[in-house]
Amino acid sequence: MTDQTQAAQPKLAIQVIPVTPFQQNTSLLWHTETMEGVFIDPGGEVDKLMGAAEHFGVKVVEVWLTHGHLDHAGGATEVAERAGCQIIGPHEDDQWLLDDIEAQWAKYGVSGSRNCKPDRYLKDGDTLTLSGETFHVVHTPGHTPGHVVIYHEAGRLAFVGDVLFRGSIGRTDFPKGNHQQLIDSITQKLWPLGNDMRFVPGHNEMSTFGQERASNAFVADSVLGKV
Repeated sequence: MTDQTQAAQPKLAIQVIPVTPFQQNTSLLWHTETMEGVFIDPGGEVDKLMGAAEHFGVKVVEVWLTHGHLDHAGGATEVAERAGCQIIGPHEDDQWLLDDIEAQWAKYGVSGSRNCKPDRYLKDGDTLTLSGETFHVVHTPGHTPGHVVIYHEAGRLAFVGDVLFRGSIGRTDFPKGNHQQLIDSITQKLWPLGNDMRFVPGHNEMSTFGQERASNAFVADSVLGKV
């Protein structure tokens, strides 16, 4: 997962960097001409993340969050301060999680992460830009109430946080999780984006929506009675 992958759109590049004891996939995404980039879900190990940005020569101009869980947002405040940039996302319905990051990490005996207050919340239908490239946002509750998915239409690449995984789906046994909402988010918000849409999940390996519709034990078409 740590090998550099060139997105279908040649002006964008991505480096996926697993961080924290949960091995959460933080994505460093950048425009190869301007070298401006964003961190998506910087969950922790900020020195490691900033070192990667320096290694690739990327100027971090924003932080984007898919949801408020500690392993996705725990490093956001420090990254934003060190890079001098804003935090964008998730949906405002996850602010209660962002307010509890320090307390949640303390339960695992981990210190250093900080609570987070985004400069801008995201909602369904919003767009983000990186050096002229447009990214779209869909609100995908179920794992958390304020979860969003961010995708680049031209590059056929989505950042899905903990909604969907290769062969699995996000947990819904956490506070305010909702299994049916999650299934609806996947089938109504993600599948319409196309089978060829590749995605970076919050953990483990990348996949495509088409592969998951064919073989995922939780949301394959055959499992949901769609074939």
